[in-house]
Amino acid sequence: MATLFISDLHLHPARLAINRCFLGFLEATQGNADALYILGDLFESWVGDDHPEPTYASVRQALKRCSLSGTPVFLLHGNRDFLLGERFAAETGCTLLADPTRIDLCGISTLLMHGDSLCTDDSDYQRLRARVRDPAWQRQALGLPLEERLELAAQARELSALSIGAKGDDIMDVNQQEVLRMFASHDVNLLIHGHTHRPGIHQFEYAGRQRRRIVLGAWYQQGSVLSVEDGKLELRNLPA
Repeated sequence: MATLFISDLHLHPARLAINRCFLGFLEATQGNADALYILGDLFESWVGDDHPEPTYASVRQALKRCSLSGTPVFLLHGNRDFLLGERFAAETGCTLLADPTRIDLCGISTLLMHGDSLCTDDSDYQRLRARVRDPAWQRQALGLPLEERLELAAQARELSALSIGAKGDDIMDVNQQEVLRMFASHDVNLLIHGHTHRPGIHQFEYAGRQRRRIVLGAWYQQGSVLSVEDGKLELRNLPA
């Protein structure tokens, strides 16, 4: 069976077609894959594991069924859902992973990341990332009333949209030197990440070895999944 990788679903109550696409994908995956890795931004925003949105109840339940079917689900935090916590993991059966995480994938040394930390040219974003990933900041944020957290999340999405519109595409893409640094420091031949919404397979030689960087696609107009089986890698789309 295959090992599957997805990221950047950005699930939201207003995006029902993609929500249904993901639920259908989970139903087809449960018991039929060796593992499922979700590399961040499962949700458009997440204000804490007490998030009241009823649309997400079906997502929790579907993840739980997948986990119980014998297909383990592993989850990295993204830049939109970095407040996902142990309660969510317990309710869904997902295993939370550190970013980055190194695994052996069909005998290939592989590094899994969300990908936002690779975008080092965007210095403003990197300062923000360091702040919101700080455990003390997160404890303080989670201590706010739920209504206040929801309002702050809405404001953050608006500011993010304005910021993205003012930046060049090259600034928001990965920095190649940072990519090479990750290959060297973690001693891997394959890097899988999302975040940039620029799906593709990049092959190159570095330090005398063949390397591959695979970028997962975002789930906006359609789904995107990387399937790895017997060392064969396939990046494919799923119709919404």
